Amino acid sequence: MYEISGLTRTYTQGKRTVHALRDVDLHIDDGELVAVQGPTGGGKSTLLQMLGGLDRPTSGRIALDGTDLATTGDAALTAVRARTVGFVFQGFNLVPTLTAQENVETALVPLKVPAAQRSTRATEALVAVGLGERAGHLPAELSGGQQQRVAIARALVKEPRVLLADEPTGNLDEATRDEIVDLLEGLWKEQGLTVVMVTHDSVVAKRAQRRLRIADGRVTDLGR
Repeated sequence: MYEISGLTRTYTQGKRTVHALRDVDLHIDDGELVAVQGPTGGGKSTLLQMLGGLDRPTSGRIALDGTDLATTGDAALTAVRARTVGFVFQGFNLVPTLTAQENVETALVPLKVPAAQRSTRATEALVAVGLGERAGHLPAELSGGQQQRVAIARALVKEPRVLLADEPTGNLDEATRDEIVDLLEGLWKEQGLTVVMVTHDSVVAKRAQRRLRIADGRVTDLGR
């Protein structure tokens, strides 16, 4: 799945050079559920952005099924993101003027899926996350947990191989957090996804198959 070697990301912040990732070597197997923890500013989100092809490293190699995301062209990289990787964020990132159904369908537009198929697949995705009866509701009419379920459905509707989640339970209470983690774990098992999840919450991290810790741009594998 992922083969990472010598991955380094630096950027300038004013007069200061920030080392977000430092010479990271890492392998993530197909079908793994991995939790990433560490202090704020330690490099967690930067690693996730690299895994999703949202940012490019300063140096090093990050290969997804043999495709080096560091060097592949912009068009090919966009295609990998569109077809292979699903994203879930802490802030849900739903379009407030679109219904749950329409928000999920937006993920299929870049793939040029016909309208009828988009509708069918979005409905199925919402049913899979337990929101089949809420398809016509706007985000403001949904609870935080329900909005995150819509966001998960939007990530999964394009049938990706990888799901990247950045603090997916960060804005939720404990009960809702547990529901979302149960959902992600169930989808991981049922669909054979590779899931990489950034979290500050040790309760969430302990549910993963494997845990990584990032601090000062360096990755430590805490094992299974």
